Amino acid sequence: MEGMDSKSTPAGPRGSDLINWELAARTAATLAPAGPLLSGSEIGAAVDNLRTMADRSVPYVHDITGLDAAKDLRDSQVLVVDRASWAKANTQSFAVMMGPVLDALAQKQTSTSKPLNTALSGTVTGAQLGAVLAFLSSKVLGQYDPFSAGTGTGLSGGRLLLVAPNIITVERELTVDPSDFRLWVCLHEQTHRVQFAAAPWLRGHMLSEIEKLGSLLVGDTETLGERLGAALKSIGNRPEADTAPENASRGGVLDLLQDPEQKAALSHVTAVMSLLEGHANVVMDAVDASIVPTVKTIRQRFNARGRDRGAVEKFIRHLLGLDAKMRQYSDGARFVRSVVALVGMEGFNHVWTSAEHLPTEAEIHNARLWVDRMGL
Repeated sequence: MEGMDSKSTPAGPRGSDLINWELAARTAATLAPAGPLLSGSEIGAAVDNLRTMADRSVPYVHDITGLDAAKDLRDSQVLVVDRASWAKANTQSFAVMMGPVLDALAQKQTSTSKPLNTALSGTVTGAQLGAVLAFLSSKVLGQYDPFSAGTGTGLSGGRLLLVAPNIITVERELTVDPSDFRLWVCLHEQTHRVQFAAAPWLRGHMLSEIEKLGSLLVGDTETLGERLGAALKSIGNRPEADTAPENASRGGVLDLLQDPEQKAALSHVTAVMSLLEGHANVVMDAVDASIVPTVKTIRQRFNARGRDRGAVEKFIRHLLGLDAKMRQYSDGARFVRSVVALVGMEGFNHVWTSAEHLPTEAEIHNARLWVDRMGL
């Protein structure tokens, strides 16, 4: 071939070769459960209404949070999507987030004579990732994606994805007012959009921390497969009653994939995610009937919905760490409410000033520690 001679050696695997992102997106689109049956006019009306509710929610987010960033969100966008589009968007963002880690993994594979553990290599396939995304694509109501700019799509500030079939499915299951429910959901998701607008450094910080955590895991591939197998076997054996913060599961199979340094890195990422999710939940719950007339009914029925999940779904949610994500909502919300009670919303908003002001995991569980550290 042109540009090569007989002494050339084949190039080693690249990070992008380790996961077939396009296959992941196609697999998710194929396996995703069908959404609710809607006519063309019903789909159009739902999309228009979701856009209206997304716009209407922003002033309320500004009033509740006091963050002036809510006044100008022109560097990000709102997209109403179906399940397949949500999955494709996530493969694009995963490729950005995991790029440096996969590159390091590819280099390790090239530089060592030992093949990667079969259990590990089996997890980095597009088909398997697609199956996971297919499951998640029917569960997610909305998602703010701060990393989409790195994919070459969208605006520099990211994109908010509202998954229309899932929102419609849940509002029908709960038999609640559609416009009220959609506004309630948008309050949470738009808060994430405002968070990243208020803290433009946060996007780069999270990418850096995710890369750090991934690099630590990649550096221990010799035993990662063995620990992964042990983690999977332990899923069904964990006691549900032990809910103390220091003993709580951090997130599915990640529980057993940590040495002390990895544990510290994951602790920081967990604290940041708890802050973001908890803050959004506080905003979501701060509205009253003057804003969302049926909010009390929506809260009661939505909170009771999780008790009806079947055994298979509960297992998958535990495996993927979704139960840990729900704890992030409650832990983070308690932290935000506690700080606001101590120093007010203006005092709490110091958290968006710099990475040094982000709470640690210990501070998430004891707001007074953060308040004292900030000198408030």
